[in-house]
Amino acid sequence: MPSDARVNGKRRRWRPLVTALSLALLTAACGGAQTMLEPQGPYAEDPDNLFKITLVVALVVFVVVQGLIIAAAVKFRERKGDDSMPEQVHGNTRMEILWTVIPALILVGIAIPTIRMVFDLAEEPEGALTVNVIGHRWWWEFEYPAQPEFGIDETIVTANELVIPVGVPVRLEMTAEEAGGPANAVIHSFWIPALGGKRDVVPGRITPLNLQADHAGEYIGQCAEYCGLSHANMRARAISLDGADWDAWVDNQLSLATIPGDGLAADGAAFFTDRGGQQTCVACHAIKGLEGANGITGPDLTHLMSRDWFAGAILEMNEENLRAWLADPTALKPMQPDASPPIGMPNLNLTPAEIDALVAFLLTLD
Repeated sequence: MPSDARVNGKRRRWRPLVTALSLALLTAACGGAQTMLEPQGPYAEDPDNLFKITLVVALVVFVVVQGLIIAAAVKFRERKGDDSMPEQVHGNTRMEILWTVIPALILVGIAIPTIRMVFDLAEEPEGALTVNVIGHRWWWEFEYPAQPEFGIDETIVTANELVIPVGVPVRLEMTAEEAGGPANAVIHSFWIPALGGKRDVVPGRITPLNLQADHAGEYIGQCAEYCGLSHANMRARAISLDGADWDAWVDNQLSLATIPGDGLAADGAAFFTDRGGQQTCVACHAIKGLEGANGITGPDLTHLMSRDWFAGAILEMNEENLRAWLADPTALKPMQPDASPPIGMPNLNLTPAEIDALVAFLLTLD
């Protein structure tokens, strides 16, 4: 049997490797698609540039300080046959002033551009597209007020995907829903790392945030403030479109949904509003063009299939995921049972035939 000393020795030899691997995994977790280190617009690039400057300053300070420590440790190390004490310099007024003034000047040098940037980023840009954002549990609602200069002649309401034109500054006016009354109100935090900063979204208050995408594409975001059981399932997508694609998206969003008149999809449209004399999906959802579908608790589904994601932007939009969601949404996105009333989409215990009809109808909502 190996001795305890040998076992402990082997364990000590493995510790540096285990530590290095743990740090590597931790560092890898900071990368990926949702990163602020690859800015794609001016409201993300300016903080990134300041971060790089601050990082360089911090590295210089670190190297100088550590170099002095190492030099002192080598120069004044204990030597054989030399029992003398090194010269004591505590109480040296000049040195104390020097190592107080230098860090203060460094901090002032960093603070000046930081404070200026805070005000610059908060200032409302000229020619900005305004979007009202409402943080629900657990999804984002985006409302585009009428803005003829962007082709928006009347209000557009969508969910989970913030669609914006390329190269245009966007002004988000954000607040949070007080679900179930003030007792259940929670704070969210809107964050699309590649496009801009992070900002808390507070019930009863309007919080502004500026974004801009310089390139067409999709940018991943996340609610960054714990807001309940499905907080991790409250994601967001920002999709930037060039001129022609933006105009086509706006035109589509302004149109009413086309309601099927026969077949399985028509059965789904009927079930959407009524289930044996009781309200069904219309209790929470709206579809412009479908009579009686005026719900406001859940996302507006008028042009559901124009989106690439649903359910808080955690599920890719396809027939398979729609079926799984309707069969049991709580299995994919837990509700908040301690709230009154409970928050989230409940399991309606739909039959396979009802799911078939609803899916057939939802797939027509493009």
